[in-house]
Amino acid sequence: MVHEHGDTEGLGNRLNWLRAGVLGANDGIVSTAGLVMGVAGATSDRTAILIAGVAALVAGALSMGAGEYVSVSTQRDAELSLIAKERHDLERMPEEELHHLTGLLEDRGLSPEVARTAAEELTAKDVLRAHAEFEFGIDIDDVTNPWSAALASMVSFSIGALLPLLTILLPTPERFYVTAVAVAAALAVTGWTSARLGYAHPLPAVIRNVLGGVFAMGVTLLIGSVLGTRIG
Repeated sequence: MVHEHGDTEGLGNRLNWLRAGVLGANDGIVSTAGLVMGVAGATSDRTAILIAGVAALVAGALSMGAGEYVSVSTQRDAELSLIAKERHDLERMPEEELHHLTGLLEDRGLSPEVARTAAEELTAKDVLRAHAEFEFGIDIDDVTNPWSAALASMVSFSIGALLPLLTILLPTPERFYVTAVAVAAALAVTGWTSARLGYAHPLPAVIRNVLGGVFAMGVTLLIGSVLGTRIG
């Protein structure tokens, strides 16, 4: 495995903020589309729809960013704690740790002799890196970054939320249909992207995403129409 020591954001972090970005965009599309559809079903006042949509965008983006930061920070703290513990164990009992690493390599299919030789070579090159990677699956140069995940989540949520907000404000009676089609298309893209990031078949993810979003919009539009009629 090649490690770029000067690279402050490796593959793990890139995948982390990509995941946060896709989920953020998906939530921004669905939650904002549901809200503006509900409000538009209750009133034709574009100012009220705009205020509700912007409030949902800002609140949702901040909530997503804060939640992602807390979640990834917890993961980062756990990784740093494991690295610190492994560093301490290596200082106190290096021979036992070498034996442990040898056992891990044997579990991966190496013969005892080859495993011992490989463990010694890995230990001689970078003992902490070898143990962190083989014991915990942690790259010490690529510990998760909560700030990148939080920023990706906030920005993507905002971009996703803008789509239904702008389409529902179109000065045309067909704005509900335009919004539904635009949202369905956007959800198909985020569903496909999330599936590809997880190495899964994209079609089931796309179908789930689109049906879920359309269902949310339909329910909120119905509720908004009923409430708007009765309250009005």
